[in-house]
Amino acid sequence: MILLYFTSDTHFADPRVLRIDRRPFADMPEHDAALIGNWNSTVSPEDEVWHLGDFARGSTEDVEALLEKLNGTKHLIIGNNDPPATLAAHGWASIQHYAELRIDAQLFILCHYPFRTWNQMGKKSVNLHGHSHGRLTPIPRQFDVGVDAQGLKPRTLAEVLASRKR
Repeated sequence: MILLYFTSDTHFADPRVLRIDRRPFADMPEHDAALIGNWNSTVSPEDEVWHLGDFARGSTEDVEALLEKLNGTKHLIIGNNDPPATLAAHGWASIQHYAELRIDAQLFILCHYPFRTWNQMGKKSVNLHGHSHGRLTPIPRQFDVGVDAQGLKPRTLAEVLASRKR
């Protein structure tokens, strides 16, 4: 069975995350190896992953090599720290700024940025986002799927939706 995963703000090869987000790694090689390991121990090659922005720094070749190491079919929702090289890399099934997915009759609004309001909010649609690195106070039906808020790995929709109940 193919599973659907969500994640954001991996910031591969971006040393700023060690300082700004206080991630528990000594250096970027350790950080990147841990996030790659977490990803691949969670996501199978057949699964689908929506990465909601701020994927990686580096050349197009570096990003392509990274994408090849990561399991699953990968979609990118563009973040504010996704340079042209990331967008030019082969390995993405799709690239866009915004997406709407209907899963089991439920509408999900995907963007790198958290919204104050979103499409069909009054009809119980859900906003999945990144960008805030787990620092925003959540509002109803809005979830930060970034690695800082989700245990440094991609999560299924059920795990994301249950994360607030912990």
